[in-house]
Amino acid sequence: MKKNIAIVMGGYSSEYAISIQSGNMVFESLDRERYRPYRVIIRRESWVLLDDQGKEFPINRHDFSATVEGTHLLFDCVFNAIHGTPGEDGLLQAYLDLLGIPYTSCGFYQAALTFNKRDLLSVLKPRGIHCANSYLLDKGAEIRPEEIFARVGLPCFVKANRAGSSFGVTLVKKPEALEAAIEAAFKEDEEILIETALKGTEVSVGVLRYNDEILVLPITEIVPDGDFFDYQAKYEGKSREITPARIDGNLHKKVADTARFIYETLKMKGFSRSEFILVDQTPYFLEMNTIPG
Repeated sequence: MKKNIAIVMGGYSSEYAISIQSGNMVFESLDRERYRPYRVIIRRESWVLLDDQGKEFPINRHDFSATVEGTHLLFDCVFNAIHGTPGEDGLLQAYLDLLGIPYTSCGFYQAALTFNKRDLLSVLKPRGIHCANSYLLDKGAEIRPEEIFARVGLPCFVKANRAGSSFGVTLVKKPEALEAAIEAAFKEDEEILIETALKGTEVSVGVLRYNDEILVLPITEIVPDGDFFDYQAKYEGKSREITPARIDGNLHKKVADTARFIYETLKMKGFSRSEFILVDQTPYFLEMNTIPG
């Protein structure tokens, strides 16, 4: 019997349009012999089911159902394709847990933890994971450039603590550029993270749990046209993504083992993508995406 799958997309963040692209790709790709896929658009002002003609039907948030042309529709599973809040920070997962509806992504706690870059680093660093030096700044706090540069040096990255797709990220090369970078990051979040800009090879590695087995996918090397893997590099073709990564066998094993260790340590489920910078044969962890594009 075919299962009804709600592909949720959209969300409340700057990643709304990217999530719509991801969700539509899932919608087009799902096997119609096994599933009946439905697009569900989540916006702040409305949750709706979108049919093939573009007509919208309200989602009943009491039980996550919809009435379509007189037929009451319930879902067997939710495919989470929301980047950012509420799909990647744990809010949607907690809601679905309360309703007892299965979903594809990790649980609410893991989502909340990994979405908060500062908290994630604080969990992983004591477990031996190499990370860049960092400095946390809250909105409204005094900005002390000398203290910041003493901690992270130059160049450094200024980024929103809870955002994705490189929104609110700036590479700061000169001291006078710090203030504008902080201002840009605060447009995305009330907490920002300032990190040492590590120089090395950037790689991305997917990890997923399938049939109770943890699988580490082939490692991808990222070669951006610009200074770093920003929005244009990720979504407008301004980069090369080379799979498998051009690294030796020893380093390949280190990256794969580290990605697996992080996945297991966080008690993850579903799919994830972790980013690393390789410096002198050592993987430095950057972040984990639990709803990768």
